[in-house]
Amino acid sequence: MSSQCCRTLTERYDMGWLARNIAEANLFAESSDTASFRVAAEPLKLDRSLIASLERFGKALHRFNQAVQELYFSARDGRQPHWVKEYLDMGKPDSVLDYAAMRRFRSDLPRIIRPDLILTEDGYTATELDSVPGGFGLTACLSELYSQRGQSVLGGGSGIIDGFAALLKAATGMDRPTTAIVVSDEAQDYLGEMQWLARALRQRGFDVEAVNPKDISFQEDGLYMGSGACYRRIHGVYRFFELFDLKNIPKIDLLLYAVRKQLAVITPPLKHFFEEKMLFALFCHPQLTNFWKQQLGEETYELLKQVFPQSWIVDNRPLPPYGVIPGLTIGGQAINQWSQLTEATKKERELVLKISGFSPDAWGSRGVTIGHDVSGKDWTQSLEASLKAFSQGSPYVLQRFHKGARVSADYFDEDSGDMHSMQGRVRLCPYYFDTGRDVEMVGVLATMCPLNKKLIHGMRDAIMVPVAAE
Repeated sequence: MSSQCCRTLTERYDMGWLARNIAEANLFAESSDTASFRVAAEPLKLDRSLIASLERFGKALHRFNQAVQELYFSARDGRQPHWVKEYLDMGKPDSVLDYAAMRRFRSDLPRIIRPDLILTEDGYTATELDSVPGGFGLTACLSELYSQRGQSVLGGGSGIIDGFAALLKAATGMDRPTTAIVVSDEAQDYLGEMQWLARALRQRGFDVEAVNPKDISFQEDGLYMGSGACYRRIHGVYRFFELFDLKNIPKIDLLLYAVRKQLAVITPPLKHFFEEKMLFALFCHPQLTNFWKQQLGEETYELLKQVFPQSWIVDNRPLPPYGVIPGLTIGGQAINQWSQLTEATKKERELVLKISGFSPDAWGSRGVTIGHDVSGKDWTQSLEASLKAFSQGSPYVLQRFHKGARVSADYFDEDSGDMHSMQGRVRLCPYYFDTGRDVEMVGVLATMCPLNKKLIHGMRDAIMVPVAAE
């Protein structure tokens, strides 16, 4: 048998092992005997200068979150324009607004920051920033498996696992807090990966469990989970549910009461303004430029300006005749009515329209329209729907579309046992953890979709793989 044949058989066996272990990890709601995506032969390699840029970007995003919090409370106090608060509070019930305003939690920030970045020819551009992100359990599992094959990945094989333990310590002030990762019914697609992460942490001696809200009980001294000899008090709650979903969550009043009375610590904090996609639009607003520069510093401001796409909040209220929507033009002319965008050419429609937040359609690829990828009629209907939604308290945002670079990768076909090559475009999801000592990039997940897919997200046709340095 030739050495080439031996290498091929070894590679097939090795890839089969990787694919089976990914499937057996049961990372998704619908478990099966195959992975729910294409399994890459190796981590996606990025240039070291790009990785250094990603590391700097994480620290810049942490400063951005600090500035966002200052902007919101400054708008509440009258030190910044009140319309900022009006936008961010739109459609939220009083209960959500009350928790955001509590002084005892005023300095709390999300401890996991995950931007969605499109890899471009000259770097990357952000599409949104997620403070309740999924995927870090999946990334942790993939990082461990590729590391076991002797392949280097950013953050190492246990970077996310160790980082999550560190952020729980920082959040609770305890070395080994009993922690519940609370996954709502709305977020059940992510339960498998959270259960995997909890098992990995238990193997390291941490008492962490991924649970449904209905599995939590309340006593006078706090929250509890488990039963019998395993019944124990919860010190920390990692909430894997967004605030729009509160009304659908069993026992949420008891959980929130425990947080209010400081019987348990919750992270991410109950602050709705971190769950809005309109933050990029506020960053781009000319009237707030001086605020951002003062809060961020010139260097961080310029870094974010390069990465955040030009964005607007789709507001259906009329402007005076001399008012214009800054940065938007049709046929070279400034516009002052959103309806004028219905006259845009296909080239001028290189725009992304999506719901800002506080909606079940505000995650995944739902609620998104790419202007140049739909007919003029469909574009008009989407725009009209977004204008109507503003009146109903569900604002949309508009962003410049940035085309992703073409990238090639090899993946394993489980049916044939062969390797295939695919060209696609890549979304990078770096995970930045605030561990109390620093904001660290503990892992990066790359999702590559075929070129015929305009929206890049997890799917069976996509390659999902951790990132490594060249």
